[in-house]
Amino acid sequence: MPTVAYHTLGCKLNFAETSTIARQFSDLGFLQVDFNTVSDVYVINTCSVTENADKECKTHVKRALQANADGFIIIVGCYAQLKPEEIATIPGVDLVLGAQEKFNISSFLQKDFLSDQYTFKKQSPEIHSCQIEEVNHFISGFSTNDRTRAFLKVQDGCDYKCTYCTIPLARGISRSDTMENVIQQAKSIAEQGIKEIVLTGVNVGDFGKGEYGNKKHDHTFFQLVESLENLDQISRIRISSIEPNLLRPEIIKFVSQSKKFVPHFHIPLQSGSNTVLRLMKRRYNRELYLERVNSIKDLMPDAAIGVDVITGFPGETEQEFSESYHFIKDLDISYLHVFTYSERKNTPAAGYDNKVSLITKKERTRQLRILSEKKKQDFYSSQIGRVRTVLWETENKSGEMLGYTKNYLRVVKAYDEKYCNKEEKIKILKLNSQGNLEIIPFQEEMAFQKFLLSV
Repeated sequence: MPTVAYHTLGCKLNFAETSTIARQFSDLGFLQVDFNTVSDVYVINTCSVTENADKECKTHVKRALQANADGFIIIVGCYAQLKPEEIATIPGVDLVLGAQEKFNISSFLQKDFLSDQYTFKKQSPEIHSCQIEEVNHFISGFSTNDRTRAFLKVQDGCDYKCTYCTIPLARGISRSDTMENVIQQAKSIAEQGIKEIVLTGVNVGDFGKGEYGNKKHDHTFFQLVESLENLDQISRIRISSIEPNLLRPEIIKFVSQSKKFVPHFHIPLQSGSNTVLRLMKRRYNRELYLERVNSIKDLMPDAAIGVDVITGFPGETEQEFSESYHFIKDLDISYLHVFTYSERKNTPAAGYDNKVSLITKKERTRQLRILSEKKKQDFYSSQIGRVRTVLWETENKSGEMLGYTKNYLRVVKAYDEKYCNKEEKIKILKLNSQGNLEIIPFQEEMAFQKFLLSV
């Protein structure tokens, strides 16, 4: 039986798409193995949001070759669409598939690999890529590698023109699945015993746009949220990163009253300076962002809110960074994802003047990451004494198991197989010196309190 191994870089959407590709391999009779072991085929699904993502691709090609020098290496994803010729120069790469071709991977395999009993190795790599304007139809998918959680792809592409971003060049126009198919996919996930679904896409709040850029489905993201509320068997539904201008007040209100949707939001900010936001061509200002955060906290005081920020955007002055820093410092949020600006070819920002030095960019990133850790610790501390429900994951990590509450508190306890993919009520006791939450099962807490009353 031929074998295949996968490594996924980047966003949750990539994980969903890797699973879609994996199902094609399974249909062809391939057995999936660990990426660090000998495999006949290695598939690397790439990202290209930052310069480091490009470098990571080369690193994982080397990993594959170390495991099997004769392995057939396939590169797909955003980097493969943006820079296929560059990837083709990486020693060991056999096949490069762009945004449209990656979902036809089986046809390329039958031509280049299966025809020679799993040992075919070309002298030079093949490139199959198209113009991004041709990428205009939607391919659905969801990840199933984690028995606890599934990433469900509901939208792809982006019509926004943020001046630093290559995603529209890598993934094409905004388009989305039909509501009927999303519901059916969600039911398929539930039938596998998975308890949590994460709705994902490039611009998930833009859900509702149809294919080919010339029509719309008869539904919106809010209507999708409403429909998924009645899904049986799934305990939790989490919304992945959503633009602040698309996080409508009715969505926030609905989540606050929902039995399925969890109080956890990840909302890109990128900068707390309106001047920089205009340079980025973001579709909101800091006032709207503050309004969204306050609305969430008014209705869900214990909600977790994550924030994306970019440091060192061209033209960002020390005053504008300070303005951004203090805006974020005053926000009632839970954690940050901080990205150091890296210039991307074919984006407007690449031609902007007043570049920020690398030393300055790194220092600004350092300051915000320190702030992020403080925000996280403050949020965790605010939950001490609260009773929360944890969904325990299945992996045994050195004798411990990991779980998340609905509001995204990360907790651990001694591994016990009977709790895998199960929900448990716990009480949060304290924040220890390592920055981790110490917990006690709620049933034990109740028994202890009953004992105290009896003595």
